[in-house]
Amino acid sequence: MKYVLVTGGVVSGLGKGVTASSIGLLLQACGLRVTSIKIDPYLNTDAGTMSPFEHGEVFVLDDGGEVDLDLGNYERFLDLTLTCDNNITTGKIYQHVIDKERRGDYLGQTVQIIPHVTDAVQEWIERVAMVPVDGKEGPADVCVIELGGTIGDIESMLYVEALGQFSYRIGNFCLIHVSLVPVINVVGEQKTKPTQHSVRELRGHGLTPNILACRSTKPLEENVKAKLAQFCHVPAENIVTLYDVPNIWHVPLLLRDQKAHEAILKGFNLLGVAREPNLKEWTARTEISATLHDPVRIAMVGKYTGLSDAYLSVLKALLHASVACRRKLVVDWVAAGDLEDVTAKEAAWDLLKGADGVLVPGGFGDRGVQGKILAAKYARENKVPFLGICLGMQIAVIDTEFDPETTSPCVIFMPEGSKTHMGGTMRLGSRRTYFNVADCKSAKLYGNVAFVDERHRHRYEVNPDMISQLENAGLSFVGRDETGQRMEIVELPSHPYFVGVQFHPEFKSRPGKPSALFLGIFLFPFSPALESLFECYILKQLSYGEDLQR
Repeated sequence: MKYVLVTGGVVSGLGKGVTASSIGLLLQACGLRVTSIKIDPYLNTDAGTMSPFEHGEVFVLDDGGEVDLDLGNYERFLDLTLTCDNNITTGKIYQHVIDKERRGDYLGQTVQIIPHVTDAVQEWIERVAMVPVDGKEGPADVCVIELGGTIGDIESMLYVEALGQFSYRIGNFCLIHVSLVPVINVVGEQKTKPTQHSVRELRGHGLTPNILACRSTKPLEENVKAKLAQFCHVPAENIVTLYDVPNIWHVPLLLRDQKAHEAILKGFNLLGVAREPNLKEWTARTEISATLHDPVRIAMVGKYTGLSDAYLSVLKALLHASVACRRKLVVDWVAAGDLEDVTAKEAAWDLLKGADGVLVPGGFGDRGVQGKILAAKYARENKVPFLGICLGMQIAVIDTEFDPETTSPCVIFMPEGSKTHMGGTMRLGSRRTYFNVADCKSAKLYGNVAFVDERHRHRYEVNPDMISQLENAGLSFVGRDETGQRMEIVELPSHPYFVGVQFHPEFKSRPGKPSALFLGIFLFPFSPALESLFECYILKQLSYGEDLQR
């Protein structure tokens, strides 16, 4: 097993996750099998109880793991199916060590950070790296590890020490350090001192970078690269620039053009084994996304509109579908509270009324719910394409009020849920949905299959006792779980595209495999004859060099 470690220095938010994903994609393009691990230094066991304002979205895996959003980047870029063990947290590691101590596994030793906790980190990495996540037999060739946080943080010290020991013991180890090379506006010069200090800190803890990935607004000047090589002890050819690009799909191409793969393969003695990277399809998709000009305006109605990372997977799924449909995505952020009667703002209603489609994503709590209900009602009455996800489906069913004291609830707390513990107590992970109405839009978009497996994260569900009443009023619950009692997909047959789903289809959307239901919000409003002209399996086979209109 070869290991690539990605660390970050100077400041947070440099894009370590995108860099790690892009490195993995580049190695895949060279013919290698790749797996990924994300290390998060926080004490939480997982990301499930974290506020989106603080941490961004909670990404959900097939096995129900609630993990960091960077694992979503890994799955989308590398088309992997990861597990909760691919996300290491300090909470998990400490819990693992304490459980071993309570069982007596340490045979009376004084349990300490070194060696017991650092050994636990190394053992976890080695164990998880051997688990295949690409649908093939046997372990991958390369494991890409991302260490969260910034070098120098006290929370990360445990992992820096563990990974220093690991690199010395295991060999086959390549360290990529992502650092900032700022430009001081007054001087206009790229400054290397922050990176120098960051690398010095890294080396002081026993880790030596093999490759420097420098974030800057523009490509590094040659004299700047030479200076970094001299002071950071990294060959100039192993210093790459991650300069500003229109979107993250360009990052793997940047790394390829600067021969980052050759530096990695050379360190692993794989230059004669791996092929030249084949990124033909990825390049074509990136070029198409840059040339789109026919806009489609999607109103995103939520309560975390000030932080796009709170809806990262939804945004990516919209992008995947828009590129497949050759449309330029324009997202209009509409704060749900700004649609409500008491706090209504004219600008918010103008955005909603100017939208080609309305999307209400998942969420928790009652803040902004009345605004989401009004958005769904507007889309329903004005025949505007609508997609409601999780809570977005529930508010489409409610369409009136959100009152916990109601005597006739349309939405109820699931019987198996816990009202005392928050973490890991929801209905989580991949569950099967069966289509009980064959001639419906959702089934056609999925390719007329009998069932689909999608990921869930919810505590509430549509009240099964009210289904007949709701269907008599015009709704159609076209998808249900294996018992037939849990509603998974609802449609309004009289509407061009009014769909609500209890699951989160955005989590399984990929750049080359857009989510079927996200395709629908782009296709149905512009292709009235879609139902008769297309069997939607054609969409699955659509290559990016072809014209959808054909």
